[in-house]
Amino acid sequence: MQSVLNALGQKERLVYKVFIDGQAGTTGLQIHSRLNHRKDIEIIEIDPTYRKDLGARRDMINSADVLILCLPDEPAIEAIKLISNDKVRVLDASSAHRVADGWTYGLPELSTQQASDIASARFVSNPGCYPTGAILLLRPLIDARLLNTDYPYSVTAISGYTGGGRDSIERFENSERADYISSHSRRYALHHEHKHIKEMQAYGNLDYKPVFLPSYGRYRQGITLQIPLHLALHKPGVTARQLRDALTLHYINSNFIHVLTEQETQVTEGIEPDVHNNTNAVTLGVFSPEGTDHIVLTAVYDNLGKGASGATVQNLEIMLGLEPSNGLVTPLS
Repeated sequence: MQSVLNALGQKERLVYKVFIDGQAGTTGLQIHSRLNHRKDIEIIEIDPTYRKDLGARRDMINSADVLILCLPDEPAIEAIKLISNDKVRVLDASSAHRVADGWTYGLPELSTQQASDIASARFVSNPGCYPTGAILLLRPLIDARLLNTDYPYSVTAISGYTGGGRDSIERFENSERADYISSHSRRYALHHEHKHIKEMQAYGNLDYKPVFLPSYGRYRQGITLQIPLHLALHKPGVTARQLRDALTLHYINSNFIHVLTEQETQVTEGIEPDVHNNTNAVTLGVFSPEGTDHIVLTAVYDNLGKGASGATVQNLEIMLGLEPSNGLVTPLS
């Protein structure tokens, strides 16, 4: 009888308590929707009456197995200070801790060791949406010594406007606003260093900060990211096929990342940003325009999927040792 009780107790303990701090935001809403119907996770929530009560919030944080932070950077840093229970683990979706000491970078595909590091970590920082694509492209090729670390890399990307959060969504959708954006795209971050640049440099293993040109398009979700290369400035004799093969080998066991084959590359006439919306999928490509020594590395994925909530759920499953889900993310209404 005791063994039966122990087994029941162990089974019961497999329901983990998760508190999403910042649940009302774009990423928080999708994480909640993705986890809400799972039987192995219980989302604990503050009574709306006490949502701004610091004591109630502290109680939620310290009663969770995992605290997921979906907050701006400064509030995310302050939330860490509320933890008094040393058994609480943290998964931070903000950019506050992505290059901070003591935090494990939440990109499981970064290396063969990274998923194990995430599984054993107490503090995990979710990658940024843009760095996800840039690092997935560059890191394996640099580790394979096919690309140089001291090359002057540039990254251009266009994202659905949901990537800017609630304010960006309203600026594109609410024509009554004085700052309504009516154009088809908007280049931004013109006058300061974008917060994703340090992350790209650190986990891409780059000697120099890449030039980064981000834009929002007049569509809700999806990212197309490109990195142009002059092969003559890299290793002698490196070919597009070698780059493609190296990426394919690196992601051969990935559930979510597909590298276009040579045949698929040849028949691809265009790249649309929304092909992976509401999933955790990523498609990587190596294009070599005829008559040039140029290579264009490409990545396509959902800024709210693998770029945010989908990646969060993937990391949570790794941290808790849960069966991986299919990577589908519930669409925003």
